[in-house]
Amino acid sequence: MISVLIPTYNYDVSKLIATIHSQLIKSAITFEILVFEDGSTHKTNSSKNLSNTSIIINNNNIGRVKARQELAARAKYDWLLFLDADIMPKTKQFISNYISAITLDHDAIFGGFTYYDSKPKPSYRLRWKYGKTKEQVLASLRNQSPYKVIISANFLIKKKVFSTINYKIQHNKSYGFDNYFGALLQNNNVNIVHIDNEAYHLGIEKSEVYLKKKEQAALTLLHFYKTKGITTHSNDLLNLFSKLNRYKLTWFLSFIYKTFKSTMQKNLLNHSPSITILQLYRISYMCHAYKNNIRS
Repeated sequence: MISVLIPTYNYDVSKLIATIHSQLIKSAITFEILVFEDGSTHKTNSSKNLSNTSIIINNNNIGRVKARQELAARAKYDWLLFLDADIMPKTKQFISNYISAITLDHDAIFGGFTYYDSKPKPSYRLRWKYGKTKEQVLASLRNQSPYKVIISANFLIKKKVFSTINYKIQHNKSYGFDNYFGALLQNNNVNIVHIDNEAYHLGIEKSEVYLKKKEQAALTLLHFYKTKGITTHSNDLLNLFSKLNRYKLTWFLSFIYKTFKSTMQKNLLNHSPSITILQLYRISYMCHAYKNNIRS
C-alpha cells in the first residue's frame, strides 16, 4: 500500500498525476495520491476524475520541507512515495519497479534522476550539465556510497522512518536540504538502497538562478556545520571545507572567490560552463561566507 505525495508550487502536475495514476491502477496495489498546493497562484488543472486522488490547497507558502511533513501526516499508508512536481517517470514500469523493490529489506528506496540528452538553451546549460555530470548516476555506483547521492525528488520511504527523520529539519525555506537529509539518514543508520528507476528532471532553472541556489546550498551546509547539525555524513563539499578549515586555509579560498568571482561567473553563465569551475566556485564561496559570517 502506497501513498504518493507531491508538493507543488505554481507548477501544473496534471500530467504527472495522470501518469502515476495509470501505473498505479495497472499495478493493482492499494494507493492514494495526495497533492499539496503550497500557496500556489497557478493551480493544477484537474484531478477530479481520478480515483483515490486529492489536492490539498494551502493558501500560504510554507516550503517543501513543511509541505512534505503535512503530506506525511495526512498519508494513510505505510510507504510514502515522494515526487517533486517537476519530474516525470522515465519508464512505464516506474511504479512496478518500486513495488518490486519493497520486498527488499530496506527502509528507503531511491530511484534516481536523469536528464534528456538534448542540450537546453544556453541560459539553462549550467543546471543541465551539473545534473548530467553529478546527479545522473547508475544505482550500482550510488550504492557504493549510499548516503552520498541523495535525491529526494524521487524516493520511497517507510512512513515511520520519514516522520522520525524529516521532523528534525527545522531550517525550512533554504535550498540544499538533500545534503542534510542524507546526513540524517546516515546518522540514524537508515537502511537505504538505490535502484535504477529514474525520473526525468524537467524544471531546469536558468543558470543565474541555479548559481544562486548553489550559493544558498553552501550556506545551508555552513549552518549545519556551525550548529553541529551534521556529524556523520558523505558530503564531498563539506568534507573538503572541514579539511580546509582544519588546516586554516579557508582564508585562501575566500581570497580566490573575491579575486576570481567575476571570471568564474562569466564561465558558469555562458553556453559551455565548466563543472570543475563550479566546484571551485562552491568551495571558495563557502569559505568566503564562513570568513565573513554570511548567513542564509
